[in-house]
Amino acid sequence: MSKDAVDTAQAAATRTDAAQAPADAGDAGYSKDLKARHVNMIAIGGAIGTGLFLGAGGRLHNAGPALALAYLVCGIFAFFVVRALGELVLYRPSSGSFVSYAREFLGEKGAYVAGWMYFLNWSTTGIADITAIALYTHYWSMFTSIPQWTLALIALAVVLAVNLISVKIFGEMEFWFAIIKVATLVGFMLIGIFLLATQHKVDGQTPGVSVIGDHGGVLPHGLMPVVLVMQGVIFAYAALELVGVAAGETAEPEKVVPRAVNSIMWRVGVFYVGSVVLLALLLPGSVYSADESPFVTVLSKIGVSGAGDVMNLVVLTAAMSSLNSGLYSTGRILRSMAMAGSAPKFTARMNRSQVPYGGILLTCAVCVLGVGLNYLMPAQAFEIVLNVASLGIISTWVIIMLCHLIFVRRAKAGLVERPSFRLRFSPYTELATVAFLLVCLGMMWNDPEVGRKTLLLIPVIAALLVAGWFGVRRRVSRTADQELTRLTK
Repeated sequence: MSKDAVDTAQAAATRTDAAQAPADAGDAGYSKDLKARHVNMIAIGGAIGTGLFLGAGGRLHNAGPALALAYLVCGIFAFFVVRALGELVLYRPSSGSFVSYAREFLGEKGAYVAGWMYFLNWSTTGIADITAIALYTHYWSMFTSIPQWTLALIALAVVLAVNLISVKIFGEMEFWFAIIKVATLVGFMLIGIFLLATQHKVDGQTPGVSVIGDHGGVLPHGLMPVVLVMQGVIFAYAALELVGVAAGETAEPEKVVPRAVNSIMWRVGVFYVGSVVLLALLLPGSVYSADESPFVTVLSKIGVSGAGDVMNLVVLTAAMSSLNSGLYSTGRILRSMAMAGSAPKFTARMNRSQVPYGGILLTCAVCVLGVGLNYLMPAQAFEIVLNVASLGIISTWVIIMLCHLIFVRRAKAGLVERPSFRLRFSPYTELATVAFLLVCLGMMWNDPEVGRKTLLLIPVIAALLVAGWFGVRRRVSRTADQELTRLTK
């Protein structure tokens, strides 16, 4: 046999072994129980959460009707991020998602930063979610005597129990959670359109453009409040990257992911921008409050008995859904990191239902700290964790765009092959998105109460990341050597 034939046979064997073994060791052991309808509705659920149902009330109060423009602009850049992630998913599906891609394109340090910043994002988002659940529950008088922190703890315990059962149960719950959220938003928008068309008075005022004109116009408080709410608006889209994580547990990612990603843009336009425009046309921004869902505010004002209660129950469901998704995604991300040596070993453990319970429990441990925050500072808990979570999601999105940028460069060099499903106009789209995200981060300095204090946490977080890296780098290097030895045998 010739030398060329031997080399060809060895290369073919190498490709076969690679096809049989996952490119990321953290992908081994998962079931493929998520169906197309699960992933599609997880994408919808990621686009509709507490950022809209609870956060929009306070932002409308501060920024006015121009909030719709802020949602549109942030939504466009969010779409760029999820489109870039979708392309990477089709190149190589992984439950480790962007952490796995960061490992490939940015090295182990990049994967380490990506994973722990994402953990920071979702663990603090979990605190925001349990805070929102407690606030929603206090809407009903029978629960007002129960402390906010107690309600937060109960919510965390319930969602933890559900998440540990199996990925199929998680997907099914998210499917129905998303159905409820979409149906409710559509129902609210139909009611809002009816009120506008019939000129039915809301809180003693006739809805329409006059509501905006008579209360300071589109920018009642000027441009700066709109600019300041941008980082909070980005938080509203923070779960869109769940599509990338869920793709690792579906049998046909090449069919499911493009459909889910492409539908995100019109959802943003209809559900976020459309809802905020309707809210602004129905009531003045000053009527809305950070302590109550804006949808509850409107339905309570039109005097329909029980309407506010129904909507409050739905937004309570949305917060539970977000918390459920956070535990799901961090469990998978931490397992990918643990298999590479950059997260505690116990976060790699899976139960008999193929659920990575170690990472889920670690996220819950941080959320328990959030219960303490609800005990100490119930009035400020939501805004504090919202801003800290923004640091995590901005860094995650920046890393996704950097990974995609390097991926495209390697594709142009002939080292990898791009799928037909692509983010257009690279590298300009990635660079513009990264610049926008960094500007949003810098704008937090103009908020001395919470935003500036949050930015001052960046050196602290950086120091913790550096210290942590020095603590795990030998284990990471040893794990990489063992994996290389296994693949070359």
